[in-house]
Amino acid sequence: MARAIERIDRDLAMLEEAIMAIAAELQSAYTIYLTLLGEAVRKQLILASYHLCTQGYPENFLRLSLNQRQKLQQAIRKLGKQLSEQLLTYINGEAVKEDENVAENDGNDNEELVVENSIINLPDSSNPVELAKWQNSLEELTQQALKKISHDTNVLLQKADILPKKVPEPILEAAAAASEAAAEIMPGPPNLLNLVIEIDDEQDEEESSFTQIMAINLRLGEVEFADATLASSRKQIRNILVKLQKLGREYQKKQRERSIAEAEAAWRSSWYED
Repeated sequence: MARAIERIDRDLAMLEEAIMAIAAELQSAYTIYLTLLGEAVRKQLILASYHLCTQGYPENFLRLSLNQRQKLQQAIRKLGKQLSEQLLTYINGEAVKEDENVAENDGNDNEELVVENSIINLPDSSNPVELAKWQNSLEELTQQALKKISHDTNVLLQKADILPKKVPEPILEAAAAASEAAAEIMPGPPNLLNLVIEIDDEQDEEESSFTQIMAINLRLGEVEFADATLASSRKQIRNILVKLQKLGREYQKKQRERSIAEAEAAWRSSWYED
């Protein structure tokens, strides 16, 4: 029985070594992916903002002075740059906080934009469950980052008098889940959300009106679809995860075998005839 446990331990050690190699491969793949994602988001944020300003609200954009337009465009570029840097801190484990001045609609006052970072460190152990948790946390942070930059851009556009100010703040905060607050969702260009919302009349509680708005809503699937290199990087991550899942099943099976072998040995060592 002792030999059986030793053999299982050798198998577990080999599996742990293979899992650690997968962990390094996965971390490298995510570094590449998040770098590409940051660049893709920067481009698509500008494209979505361009579409919103020129086709969604052209009259509102034309009311801005040249200086106001330039400051708005600069602020949008800064948001994209911050997002790119933010994504890499997730994988590199470096805490960075950046303050940026974002021009408001009058071009005089500034709003301090603070980007908060969360750090998800790669687990030191070769436990595939912990590695899967790390990967899930990384994906959740990425989704949150896209949601935040969408919200921040919408707030920026609203302060610049591009988006209507009568649109409630919760609508901007929950653009990704706007179906819960909107009467209808209409199809539109990538990373933009066309909403028809009901706005109550403050003067008459019984009166309300339906207003169609367009808002920034960066979606990970659409960002990947529009960038072939990014989509290829995502495919590589999926392939690595398939290998990790296979190793994880083998690892759990060996752990189960070891527990059974130990239990059998413990039973024999404590058993005696009456």
